Amino acid sequence: MTIQEPVTARPAGRPRSEKAEKAIIEATLDLIGEGMGVSELSIEAIASRAGVGKTTIYRRWSNKEDLVVDALSTLKAPLPVLGGVSVRDDLISLLDAMRSEAGQARSRCVMNIAMSEADRYPRLMDRFMKRAVVPRKEAMRAVIERGIGTGELRADLDVDLGMAILSGAMLWHTKWGPAGDLAPDLAERVVDAALAGIAAGTP
Repeated sequence: MTIQEPVTARPAGRPRSEKAEKAIIEATLDLIGEGMGVSELSIEAIASRAGVGKTTIYRRWSNKEDLVVDALSTLKAPLPVLGGVSVRDDLISLLDAMRSEAGQARSRCVMNIAMSEADRYPRLMDRFMKRAVVPRKEAMRAVIERGIGTGELRADLDVDLGMAILSGAMLWHTKWGPAGDLAPDLAERVVDAALAGIAAGTP
């Protein structure tokens, strides 16, 4: 009598390789970081840099734009944990996350793509905005609206304008400000300058 070993069914399809996916994402970011625009970027170049076949990429991403969105989204650090104690402290935390990201060479390529290729790739930028930018905007909006509710900020404050003042000041410093002006206290200085105009009790 022969005892047969139990047969374990194999899951359909090939298992996803985290190592391969990481190599593909890294290769995409490397090429973009070296100055290659989205229009110049090719699946062939990414596959060659990552050391994988094109079919490995196409099993995970149906097209180049999907891959670029996922790659760029990895550059955005998770939202900082907000203490919720004071509006000032929470705004500093949010803006300091912008400062930290801008200090990384790879992260700067996100802004370059956003400013130079948005018109050519509207779908790509729309999806990237939804995945990586909108959550940060919503977090800042929530903090400002909370500040209005608690009386920390002016009751008549235009929330969108307040967000533009804060994020715009950080953008200027990170993109067009003096070289090396990403000091650890930059977010604090921006928030304090903004609060001088939007805090409760100001004219």
